[in-house]
Amino acid sequence: MAASLYEPINIYKAVGPNIGIVDGPFEYVIIAGVRLPLPHPTRMTVVRLSNGDLFLHSPTKFDTKLATELERLGKVRHLISPNQFHYAHIGEWAEAFPQALTWASPGVRKRAKARHIRVRFNRDLSQTPPEEWRTDIDQMLFPGGYFKEFIFFHRETRSLILADTIINLELDKMDEPWRTATKLSGMAYPHGRTFFGMRLPLLFQRQRAAVVAERIRSWRPRRVLLSHGRCFDADTDEIIRRIFDERS
Repeated sequence: MAASLYEPINIYKAVGPNIGIVDGPFEYVIIAGVRLPLPHPTRMTVVRLSNGDLFLHSPTKFDTKLATELERLGKVRHLISPNQFHYAHIGEWAEAFPQALTWASPGVRKRAKARHIRVRFNRDLSQTPPEEWRTDIDQMLFPGGYFKEFIFFHRETRSLILADTIINLELDKMDEPWRTATKLSGMAYPHGRTFFGMRLPLLFQRQRAAVVAERIRSWRPRRVLLSHGRCFDADTDEIIRRIFDERS
């Protein structure tokens, strides 16, 4: 069975008031400059802030028609790299929208430079949301050593927005050998979990992980939007408990 995408791609799909997702094309794992035959689906989350600005979390590959569609929703203003692995297309969007602010996660500048990806970051994310979106979105840094990630919470719709903190890949959308690798990693739908690269570091950061888990529970998310795989839009209390309480 050939790998398949979450069609239609490059189309804004509303999931609640002032928030939606865009499913993008496949990306590939690259190690030491070699592209491995491991395609994985990508997804961007778009939030329309109360001032009309758009917050683009983990932008997917730039598409002109999509950009025009988003401009009808609001002003593309914030391009977010939630972790150092989700940044590759920010430069493309910044070129199309030069007034947009690009936000860096820890280590992303170094990684982009090492991989010769053209992107300039204007500002750095921190543990507390900046003035630009603190009314609409909360945030915090999820620990994980080299793989740490900023996670976000859209207050109006109580949506948790993640990149690699949870991966929930559907096996029937994947080719081998990626399908078998995903099964072995435990990151397959419907029991998706934290990216395997984060799990070992979290064993040595139990106290910090417990603080994050408590903060996530206090948000009481109604849905969980993911960059990779099927999102969670039901039974979120049980999902949060299963995935995050095991770290605390």
